Amino acid sequence: AAAAARLCSGAGGEAEAADGDGAMLRHLARKLRASGPVTVAEYMREALTNPGQGYYTRRGGVGESGDFITSPEISQVFGELIGIWYISEWMAMGKPNTFQLVELGPGRGTLTEDILRVFKQLASVLSKCDVSVHLVEVSPKLSEIQAVMLTGGKVQPNPEDKSAYMKGVSKTGIPIFWYRDIQDVPPGYSFYLAHEFFDALPIHKFQRTEKGWREVLVDIDPEVPDQLRFVLSPSRTPATQNFIQPEETRDHVEVCPEAGVIVQRLASRIEKDGGAALVADYGHDGTKTDTFRGFRNHKLHDVLSAPGTADLTADVDFSYLRKMAQGRTATLGPIKQREFLKNMGIDLRLQVLLQNSADTATREQLLHSYDMLMNPEKMGDCFNFFALLPHHRLVHPDKKDKPESQSPLPPVAGFNELLLK
Repeated sequence: AAAAARLCSGAGGEAEAADGDGAMLRHLARKLRASGPVTVAEYMREALTNPGQGYYTRRGGVGESGDFITSPEISQVFGELIGIWYISEWMAMGKPNTFQLVELGPGRGTLTEDILRVFKQLASVLSKCDVSVHLVEVSPKLSEIQAVMLTGGKVQPNPEDKSAYMKGVSKTGIPIFWYRDIQDVPPGYSFYLAHEFFDALPIHKFQRTEKGWREVLVDIDPEVPDQLRFVLSPSRTPATQNFIQPEETRDHVEVCPEAGVIVQRLASRIEKDGGAALVADYGHDGTKTDTFRGFRNHKLHDVLSAPGTADLTADVDFSYLRKMAQGRTATLGPIKQREFLKNMGIDLRLQVLLQNSADTATREQLLHSYDMLMNPEKMGDCFNFFALLPHHRLVHPDKKDKPESQSPLPPVAGFNELLLK
């Protein structure tokens, strides 16, 4: 239920005392006293990825012992169905003879491992295809954990002149490469995966006032030494002018420009080289307002308290991602996680696993994890799936000229209802 709390709650939560982890707070306090308030985006960037004291660079708390649990940690079925999605799309696109699986922010590597297991089980289908894995990971600590999980620790640093900083071979014999930036991943036919990736990217927050839009900033509290507080910018900021859409109707808006840049890169790569991108995250379609929150030890945590010791996150605005694809690709979704997994055949997979389970404990665990993923009150409704696909995947290029001569396009798995023959 801790994971569900992380996923579905709004902002707020209980503040916790700093556990002697005050280095980041002291660093920020000095910075704020010297140069004044910073944007929420700059605060998040410091708190999460500061090389010395950032949360992801030092801790990166995924899993039971960390600060949050993700879907792949809950059930292997989740990753298996995503693996099947990629194979299904690869087949629908004419089985190209090579493909790169590119995951952004792979966590502990659990999801990639589950996908690679599916690739191994369907090796006969992929036999003529040259598959490689490319992981985009900034955290040295997490890349070590991924290397152990995926290769058994058999990795080597890459020479200076290569874009990948580390490489190895998976336990199933597939080459794996690690990069710090998506731009370092070599071009080519690629399937991209972003699971709980966009929610951790820095956001700007804006508030509508009687004097127009103002940006929400983070400052030191003059009344309480070394305590942070939110303030409004006295006038418009560059971000206010660039990121607020003229047709905006909400009074409070969160915008993630970095997510926009990444979606633009994904869209132009897919347009040029082919492939698809699957995004799974909690979010909304341009309807929510204040979703910025923190998590520590599986509990809600005040976002301004003890920075660097908690995960900071905000819901993904899928309407913004769609806009940023700029028509270079088609987009599908967002569709609720329970609908996507149902369309992918999770109920059939569960039945098979239950039939093959010898003991009660395993069956209970399977039912429990299914409930976590599918229950609307838990992860089923607050998690969404969203895809970027080449236009020709959904519409025949010359359909307009000779509509009757074209064979129908196969439906996109997950986004269409599963029809059993």
